[in-house]
Amino acid sequence: MARRVLKLVSLAAASSGFYLYSSKYLDPNDFGAVRVGRAIATTAVITYDYLTSLRSVPYGSQEYAYLKSQVHLRSAERLRDLCCANRGTFIKVGQHLGALDYLLPEEYTRTLKVLHSQAPQSSKQEIEQVIREDLGKEIKELFVSFEDTPLGAASLAQVHKAVLQDGRIVAVKVQHPKVQAQSSKDILLMEILLLTVKQIFPDFEFMWLVDEAKKNLPLELDFLNEGRNAEKVAHMLKDFDFLKVPRIYWELSTRRVLLMEFVEGGQVNDRAYMERNSIDVNEISRNLGKLYSEMIFVNGFVHCDPHPGNVLVRKCPATGKAHIILLDHGLYQVLTEKFRLDYCRLWQSLIKADMKRVQKYSRRLGAGDLYPLFACMLTARSWDSVNRGIDRSPVTANEDVEIRTNAAAYLPQISQLLNNVPRQMLLLLKTNDLLRGIESALHTRASASSFLNMSRCCIRAVSTYQRSKSHSLYRKAKISLLEALSLWQINLHELFLRLKGSRLGNWVIAFLSRMHHSPY
Repeated sequence: MARRVLKLVSLAAASSGFYLYSSKYLDPNDFGAVRVGRAIATTAVITYDYLTSLRSVPYGSQEYAYLKSQVHLRSAERLRDLCCANRGTFIKVGQHLGALDYLLPEEYTRTLKVLHSQAPQSSKQEIEQVIREDLGKEIKELFVSFEDTPLGAASLAQVHKAVLQDGRIVAVKVQHPKVQAQSSKDILLMEILLLTVKQIFPDFEFMWLVDEAKKNLPLELDFLNEGRNAEKVAHMLKDFDFLKVPRIYWELSTRRVLLMEFVEGGQVNDRAYMERNSIDVNEISRNLGKLYSEMIFVNGFVHCDPHPGNVLVRKCPATGKAHIILLDHGLYQVLTEKFRLDYCRLWQSLIKADMKRVQKYSRRLGAGDLYPLFACMLTARSWDSVNRGIDRSPVTANEDVEIRTNAAAYLPQISQLLNNVPRQMLLLLKTNDLLRGIESALHTRASASSFLNMSRCCIRAVSTYQRSKSHSLYRKAKISLLEALSLWQINLHELFLRLKGSRLGNWVIAFLSRMHHSPY
């Protein structure tokens, strides 16, 4: 079997090399033999490790579980090193995998998370070149000052602080100069390697990764598209006074350079920063949930990269209110009406623990007979908790370990599900996991308020749809009345929960308890 692996990998290397270098992808400077060879060698070593390390160990034994964990860890480290070496698209895909906390083995997600802080930096000369080519002027002609050290570097670009000639302080996002040319070639290479691995491991269903990269990377590499997304979401959520989306300066923006209003803040997972600045952690978590519930269930236009570097918090100097600052608007998922409504009804069913409807809407979303696994993936809760009701009890440490362990045990079924569900679902799953990571860091995971906010948005979304399809004034009035009653019930329940958690509420409960036990 190992010989077959080497033969297949050699064949893949030869065929991919021939195809790439004899076609329109020819560019030896950007896509040299070292870059291709590094990816092929890493894939071959990982594949060989999985084939040989577990071959002589009884499946299901403690030794098998231990060895498998070690292989996962070694493979994740090799994949991380490959991403860091090849940069660009490889880091972007690695970051995507690292965000799937409850869908992939922990060894992979824990190891690949570091890619968010190990993205490459372009040199000062490269940044000057991109600005010169795109804006037609030198940096000193455009800016009074321009900080050489970037505020942050990501897989596709980096951001510098600068001051315009008129005194405006701006953030300048500049694309890495080679990433545009390399991206299509990187995706092609990944596709060939993943197809080769699938020949060896038929249960390996990760072609969705390539499909997503093909669709999303061109959009993320177009900074004008990012600017339009920023303005659209700012207008869409204008009623949320706690949301700040930096203004875009279009006169100095191109496909590779984006100028934005400079806004400072701490990362959303930095609990210590919030405590130092007297920012209510629970309020931030609650408001972040409101934002995403509104985007997903009501508008169907979803910011899909809410890792902590893209979501900042600050206390507004003028009002003293806590603001959430939403950055990096390159990756959005547009949900179709049918998908959005099915997703609404699925979450309503999950919150109510209505298993018949959970099965119905999971199947409609492509889960088939794997609907219990799908429900667990969506909620990051055990099947027992889903059956009891995910709002009934908080996530325990034991349950969290169980979910992560099951992610490794059910990897073939998870990869099958990811291949079967609508493409829209993939980025939502990633977004869910990133938001859960923030909640875990803030210790606000699975609070009742998050489910109440989701319920409100689901009710509004379904009611709006029903009114749009009704031609009877009586029917529309009835739908509106039922909507108002449902929202009123949620508000009443939320008030009860707040009173219960307050000092006054505890005092009233204690007083009533004493009255109940009084002999008089």
